[in-house]
Amino acid sequence: MFDNSVKAYSEACNLIPGGVDSPVRAFKSVGGTPPFIARGEGAFMYDIDDNKYLDFVQSWGPLIFGHCDKDIEEAVITTVKNGLSFGAPTELETSLANEIVDMFDNIDKVRFVSSGTEAVMSAIRLARGVTGKDDILKFEGCYHGHSDSLLVQAGSGMATFGAPSSPGVPADLTKHTLLCEYNNIENLKKCFEDSNDIACIIIEPIAGNMGLVPASEEFLKACRELCDANGALLIFDEVMTGFRASLKGASGILQTQADIITFGKVIGAGMPVGAFASSKEIMGHLSPDGAVYQAGTLSGNPVAMSAGLVSLRKLKANPSIYEDLNAKALRLVNGLKSAANANNIPLQINTRGSMFGFFFCEEEPTNIKEVAKCDFQRFGKFHHEMLKRGFYFACSQYEAGFISTVMTDENIDDCIKAASDVMKNL
Repeated sequence: MFDNSVKAYSEACNLIPGGVDSPVRAFKSVGGTPPFIARGEGAFMYDIDDNKYLDFVQSWGPLIFGHCDKDIEEAVITTVKNGLSFGAPTELETSLANEIVDMFDNIDKVRFVSSGTEAVMSAIRLARGVTGKDDILKFEGCYHGHSDSLLVQAGSGMATFGAPSSPGVPADLTKHTLLCEYNNIENLKKCFEDSNDIACIIIEPIAGNMGLVPASEEFLKACRELCDANGALLIFDEVMTGFRASLKGASGILQTQADIITFGKVIGAGMPVGAFASSKEIMGHLSPDGAVYQAGTLSGNPVAMSAGLVSLRKLKANPSIYEDLNAKALRLVNGLKSAANANNIPLQINTRGSMFGFFFCEEEPTNIKEVAKCDFQRFGKFHHEMLKRGFYFACSQYEAGFISTVMTDENIDDCIKAASDVMKNL
């Protein structure tokens, strides 16, 4: 039964565009009405009709320890009692920055912001300020937030300067954005041939916004070498993968190192937060030390800092958590693959740490064009039927899924059993 959610969604549509505050939540990709959530507990969410869901979205990544983790909850409540926000520095900011910097060899300083979009926008401004160049290079299918210069059309197979993909974005703001096909080295080289004014490459090294599609080591190495040869900086967008794909995110799995890393989601443990980090030399260009301006009234919010601090310390204290998370992710996708095979349904699967993805197609996609060839209608039907059975997957083929520590093997086996039943009629 979804009667209360249907009513709530209708009321929301009268007051909020599309009834949601982030477009993917509207379920346009899969059809049906989005459940309105009342509460979460451990691995589960409960909607306002009191339906129970095993949650594979986990607030789009940050809830590694599931909903209402007691340690994080206690830290937040204690901090709230001291005040929600001050617009002044607190020691919590320094403590969280220290926890992050301590893990990485290639970053010395962190600047906190309030969202992943803001982190990426600021990182690009910093790269332009450091290099004195204007162009940025991004990849089709990688999402870096909704700032103007990054909302560009998918482009053709060859490198092109981007045109706006959303009304309200002037062409002048995207003309300095070059587009390249993900995992295409020749296309990447062509971009640098087309422009000698590239300030940075920005990339999701493990893309989570076209399903789960990792960049190859060879491709990332080419990114690094071309940046070095052309005086550009390499930015890893780890807003989704940071502390999710491994304790050090994608940077902990891959051989290639970035000049700037953007973080989000996990470092707030569910609270709104983002950050960008780099060497002291690069960060020295940032105000108030340098001329590159960036500011935020609620940046370093103490409530978000306290939540993130507890979460990161718990992860650092027990890094074997990631082995368990990956084992559970593999258990899930291998189970889905077996169910699909039993019903002659082509399914491609992938995992990186606690992240997973699956595609209804014949061959594993390596870029957005190949993802677009997958069977979206079948995915939508699968999503709808699994939701009815109490399993909450990302509501788009273009989104990755997540495992939490509080999920049990029994939970995952229940999901596989339900998927086996669903795939009999897909």
